[in-house]
Amino acid sequence: MAPSRNQDREARDRLRAYTARQRVHETQVRRRRRDNLLAAVGVVVVVGLAVVTQVVWNTDGSADEATASASPSPSETASATGDVPSADIAEGRTWTGQLDLNDDVQLGVELDGATAPQAASVIIDLAQQGFYTDTTCHRMSDAETAKFIQCGSANGDGTGDAGFTFGPLENVPADGLYPTGTIAMARGEAADSQSTQFFVTYGDTYLDTSTGGYTVVGRVTSGLDQLTANITDAGLTPSTAEVPNDGAPVVPTTITSLTLE
Repeated sequence: MAPSRNQDREARDRLRAYTARQRVHETQVRRRRRDNLLAAVGVVVVVGLAVVTQVVWNTDGSADEATASASPSPSETASATGDVPSADIAEGRTWTGQLDLNDDVQLGVELDGATAPQAASVIIDLAQQGFYTDTTCHRMSDAETAKFIQCGSANGDGTGDAGFTFGPLENVPADGLYPTGTIAMARGEAADSQSTQFFVTYGDTYLDTSTGGYTVVGRVTSGLDQLTANITDAGLTPSTAEVPNDGAPVVPTTITSLTLE
């Protein structure tokens, strides 16, 4: 017996309903897969951020543990504070001048206001105010892979500032190499603890990259032979027996002038 037209219509209706349900089901499956994928990505992002935060925290907290570091005293590791000179002072250009030490060492210097505008602006502003005149170079390292002299402490002993600390880090070498003649900012544990102190490398210097590195603000263009002959070749007085390559230079060293234009 042949099916009636009503039966044919009912069969077609059931087929359409079944097909519609299948499409809804497939759409739901695809949506669940998409949602699961997004959730998984979200977990990865959250975990990644947690790891980055932990790495940043560890880096920030372990700067003083580096064998060779260029850092002010622990009292200068607070967050950025005070009236920081505007980064616009450097005008995004190269500044040239002279850094005189003990009157008998004349270093030609160059500050990079394009790649380190904030740090350059700070040094320019302080130099124009005469801040650096008669401050000391209180610290020196003569390790095989870390040769630098550190200057600009407000109190002459590695402590004190000009009433402000600042960040961010700028122009940091990714490989940790600070070539001979580099001028870079000293800092404490935090990236925004930079203030008045800077160091000059008189030999290729490698500093721990895991601590965040140091802002390269410029370079010495002439006079390094005077620095080594009159100051660094005389050696240093170790700060402790455990760290024989770090201490005050044997030759007392004072900044007699810093001019920039």
